[in-house]
Amino acid sequence: MTSYFSRRALLRGTLLLLSVGTLEARAGGPPTAPKAPANPLLPAYNQPIAFSKATKADVQQATSAAITNTKTALTAIYNVPAAKRTFANTMLLLDALNDQFGGAYGPISILFNASPDSAVRNQAERSIALLSKYSNELELDEKLYRAVKDYSKTKEAQTLTGPHKKFLTETVEEYERNGFALSPEKRQELQKLNDKIADLSLAFGANIAKDKSFMLVSEADLKGLPDDYIKSRPREGTAYRINVDGPSYGTFMKYAESEPLRKKLYVLYNNRAAEANLPVLKQLLIERQKKAQLLGYKTYAAYQTSSRMVKNPETVWAFETKLVDRVKQKSQQDLDELLAVKRTYLKDPSVKTMAPWETSFYNNLMMQSKYQLDGEKVKEYFEVNHVVDGLFQTTQQLFGLKFNEVKGASVWHQDARMFEVQRDGKLIGRFYIDLFPRENKYTHAACFGIQSGRATAQGYQLPTAALLCNFNAPTPGKPALMNHGQVVTFFHEFGHVMHNLLTTAELSSQSGTSVKRDFVEAPSQILENWAWNYDALKTFAKHYQTGEVLPKPLYDKMWAARNVGSGLAASQQILYGTLDMTLHDRFDPNGTETTTDVLKKLQNQITPFAYLDGTNMQAAFGHLTGYGAGYYGYMWSKVYAEDMFSVFEKNGIMDSKTGLRYRDYILAKGGTDEEYNLVKNFLGREPNQEAFFKSLGL
Repeated sequence: MTSYFSRRALLRGTLLLLSVGTLEARAGGPPTAPKAPANPLLPAYNQPIAFSKATKADVQQATSAAITNTKTALTAIYNVPAAKRTFANTMLLLDALNDQFGGAYGPISILFNASPDSAVRNQAERSIALLSKYSNELELDEKLYRAVKDYSKTKEAQTLTGPHKKFLTETVEEYERNGFALSPEKRQELQKLNDKIADLSLAFGANIAKDKSFMLVSEADLKGLPDDYIKSRPREGTAYRINVDGPSYGTFMKYAESEPLRKKLYVLYNNRAAEANLPVLKQLLIERQKKAQLLGYKTYAAYQTSSRMVKNPETVWAFETKLVDRVKQKSQQDLDELLAVKRTYLKDPSVKTMAPWETSFYNNLMMQSKYQLDGEKVKEYFEVNHVVDGLFQTTQQLFGLKFNEVKGASVWHQDARMFEVQRDGKLIGRFYIDLFPRENKYTHAACFGIQSGRATAQGYQLPTAALLCNFNAPTPGKPALMNHGQVVTFFHEFGHVMHNLLTTAELSSQSGTSVKRDFVEAPSQILENWAWNYDALKTFAKHYQTGEVLPKPLYDKMWAARNVGSGLAASQQILYGTLDMTLHDRFDPNGTETTTDVLKKLQNQITPFAYLDGTNMQAAFGHLTGYGAGYYGYMWSKVYAEDMFSVFEKNGIMDSKTGLRYRDYILAKGGTDEEYNLVKNFLGREPNQEAFFKSLGL
C-alpha cells in the first residue's frame, strides 16, 4: 500500500502527506515569509531533512510554522482584487500553499510512524491531529473558495488547457462537493464533523499500533517452526513469546504443527485493538454518514466515489459482483486441493472442512508435497541486501536511473538508509528505506511521501519518499532472509517510490501519487511482476552461503505454484473490498446490526471459510480510515496494472524502450491528465480486463 493522500487533500480535509518546501513568490505572489529559525525538519531548498537531530520541540515548532506561514500566504491570496486574479497570483500560490503546509506533515508522519524516541513520537501524533484540524478549517475557508471561484470566471481561466485547466476544475469541484453549497451554519457543522472524523481516524490507527497482543508457548509447542524463528522469539522464563506482528504471525501460521495454538493465535490476530476500536469504528461510520448526508449524498460511499475513476458506488458493486462470479470456481478448486492435503496429513478420508487458521499450514505442506516447494529453501536465495540490489538494478535499468547511497545520512533510526536518485547525471530525488520490525514502529509495509516534486522559481523541488517495512530481521550468525512474498511486497512498495520520484508535474497538486485513489496502486502492482520473472530474479536471487543463482528448476516450481490459492486470495480481497463498501454504503451504524454482524454475513457469503464467532478483524483493518469506501481500488487498479504489464511481456521484461515509455507516459505524468487517458496512451488501445483474469489463473 502507499500511505497515500492526494496533493489536493488540503481541499478535502484529510490528513496531509504532502511535501516539505518553501512558499516562494511567483509572478504577482506574496512577499517571502520571514525566515524561521533553523529547524532540522524544515531544511533549506532541496536539502535533506536532518531527522536524527529532530527533537520534540522541533516537531512543535515545525507544526506552528506550517500554520503561521499558511496564514501569511492565505492573506496574500485574499488580497488580490477579483478583477486582477491570474493563474500565477491565485492558483499557483494555492498550489505552493498546499505544498508548504504539508512541509511539516511529511517528516512528522515519519517520526510518528518510525521514531524510537517516545517523546518525539507522541508529539508527532499530537501535531498530526493539529495539522489535520487546521486543514479542515482551510477546506471550509470561504475567502479562499471565493478567490478560486472569482478566478474561474476570468477570461484567462476560460482559456486554460491541460494540467492548469484540470487543476482549476478539480479545485472548484472539490470545494463545492465539500460544502460550499452549504449555508455558513451548515459549514461550521461540517467542520466539526471533519474534526471528529480526523480524531477518530487517528485513534483507530494508534490503537492498532499500540496493540501488543501475544501468547506464551512452551518449547514443545514450537514443533515445526524454523530454527531462526525460534531463536528470534523473546523469552519469558522458559516460555516463548509469539506476538501478532506480520512476520511473527505469518511464520507461526505457516509452520506450527499445533492446530489449537494456530487457532489461538488466529483469534488473537483477528481481535487486535477490538476492545478499543469497535466503538471507534462505529462512531467513525456515524460521523462519515452525517458528513455525506449534510453534503447531499445518500451515503459516504457515494460521496467518496464521486471524485474517483468509478464515479459512483453502483460501478463498484457491479465490479465486485463480477469478480465474485469469476473467482468462485477457482476458490472451490483451491479449497479442494487443500482438503486433499489435510486428509492425507490427518489420515482421515472423511475430512470435509477447512478453517482459516489451517490454510497457511496446509498450503505449505502442499507446496512441499505436490509442488516440491519448500518456502524455507526458497528464502535462502533472497538475502535482503541481494534483494535490495536486484530491485535497484531492475528499476535503474528500466527507467534510466542511478541510485547512490548517502553514507552517514541523518536518519530517524540506525536501520534507515538514504539514497539519491540521478537521471542523466542530474539529481532528481531522494528515498529512504527502513526494512525491519521494532517496537513502536509502523507494523506493515508502506511508502510514505515526504516531499512532492514541483516547479519553483529556484528550480524543480526534489521529491522525497520513504519505505517503512517489517521484513525478517537478521539473527545472530544468519543474515536477513526474505520469503518470496516479502520480495513481491518490496517490489510493490518500491513502485510507489518510483511514482513519487519520477514525477515531472509542474504542480505539487498533480505530482507523483496525486492521482485518483482507485488508480494509485497500479504503478506499484505492475512492478510485482518483476519479482516473478526469472530474467530479473537470476540477477540477484543468490544463495546467501554459496552464491549459487536460484536454480531454474526451483524457479519453475515457484512459477507452477504461483496461482495456487489465487482464488482463495482473490476472494479474501473481494471480502475486504465488499466489507469496506457495505459499511459505507449499505449499513446503518445507528441500527441494531453491528460491524461484526456485517463481517460474519459477508465472510460466510464470499469466502469458503466460515466466520469464527468472537473474532473482529475489522477492528484492525487499518484501510477503513485512509481508504474508507476505497478498498475496491486494489482490485480495480490491478486491472490496469496487468494490462500495462502485458506490453512488457510482449516487448521484453527488461526492454528499456518500453520502460522509458512507461516512465514518461505514466509515472512522470502523475495527476496531470485523466488516468484512463494515461493508460490508453501508453497501451495504444482501450484498456481491458483480459490480462487481469489471466494473472489470477482464470
